[in-house]
Amino acid sequence: MTAVQRIDPNTPFAEQLAVASPDLLREMVSSFVATLMSAEADAMCGADYGERSPQRTNSRNGYRHRDFDTRVGTIDVAIPKLRSGSYFPDWLLERRKRAERALTSVVATCYLLGVSTRRMEKLVESLGITSLSKSQVSMMARDLDAQVEAFRTRPLDQSPYTFVAADALVLKVRENGRVVNVHALVATGVNAEGYREILGLQVTSGEDGAGWLAFFRDLVARGLAGVQLVTSDAHAGLVAAIGATLPGASWQRCRTHYTVNLMSVCPKSSWPWVRTLLHSVFDQADPQSVAAQYDRMLDALTEKLPKVAAHLDGARADLLAFTAFPKQIWRQIWSNNPQERLNKEIRRRTDVVGIFPDRQAIIRLVGAVLAEQHDEWIEGRRYLGLDVLTRSRTTTTTEPDQQEETTTTALTA
Repeated sequence: MTAVQRIDPNTPFAEQLAVASPDLLREMVSSFVATLMSAEADAMCGADYGERSPQRTNSRNGYRHRDFDTRVGTIDVAIPKLRSGSYFPDWLLERRKRAERALTSVVATCYLLGVSTRRMEKLVESLGITSLSKSQVSMMARDLDAQVEAFRTRPLDQSPYTFVAADALVLKVRENGRVVNVHALVATGVNAEGYREILGLQVTSGEDGAGWLAFFRDLVARGLAGVQLVTSDAHAGLVAAIGATLPGASWQRCRTHYTVNLMSVCPKSSWPWVRTLLHSVFDQADPQSVAAQYDRMLDALTEKLPKVAAHLDGARADLLAFTAFPKQIWRQIWSNNPQERLNKEIRRRTDVVGIFPDRQAIIRLVGAVLAEQHDEWIEGRRYLGLDVLTRSRTTTTTEPDQQEETTTTALTA
């Protein structure tokens, strides 16, 4: 019997692959990756792309692009998007790659500058860095700075941004031989497709009117438009900047921040009762019920706690601005809690550093974290439905007289 000769699959193609150009190899890798991702996306949808099938449970919704560095060059990977849920090729790409590189770069910079040397040595070792030079740190930071700057200055071309939230974080930085506090101003918004976006980041010396005014002017210059409601705390400079740069927008005073403010003027023994009354206002089913319950709360407090009642009466219009919008989204717009969750993620990264060597290091790390979060929001599910957004814009774009009359009726009924 004649023995079957085994053929090495590398043999017939060795010569061709050896002389193949990098462009050919790059195209082969790109096609192979695209095929695998398409197959996985089809499996999640329950049917092939473009196929009509009763087994289909989902459908495609375009692509999002990521860069993938290989030995034959950088490949533009088009990741399939799904209409519900999300797909991400964990076997190919790393999540939060930019943020981790930024954290490594900032920690390394602190180490080189002698900031908390003993602590930084342990952190650097835990990140797998055995030796560093200034040139290595510079190379690590150069690409990140370019990416973060492009993200921070990108055009805001997904208008209208119906709902916007703004907040500031206090961070420590070393300047002129001493440690000072600076403020990282952050704004998020919901775009025309119902997805959340990181709109901007700036670092200022203080959370004052000038800083917030420059911040919002930059957002408007980059394309921020169509804003109907801004949710924030009651910082005077922030509220004034909103009124100066977004004249058509309402302002919602964050109910969580307001609760803390109200507690400071309320006797400690009476606070559980007052807090229960305040929470009952937000448990109502419609604007008329909210306004009526607010009136009942003021009546109950006026005689026993006049100072608390006056505080609540003065904050009424700003605290109940959310009632002009559909009931389904009240929880998303009446407080800054969604923004606080973002701040918690930023804190988780910045607490590792503690004291930053300069402001650029803050922008590098916080900007990288925000860019990663932005990508997750865009590739995830919608934050608000399109029908609710349409009704929100319709509600607030009625005739001015009619809108004012409607709002007044809702708040005084």
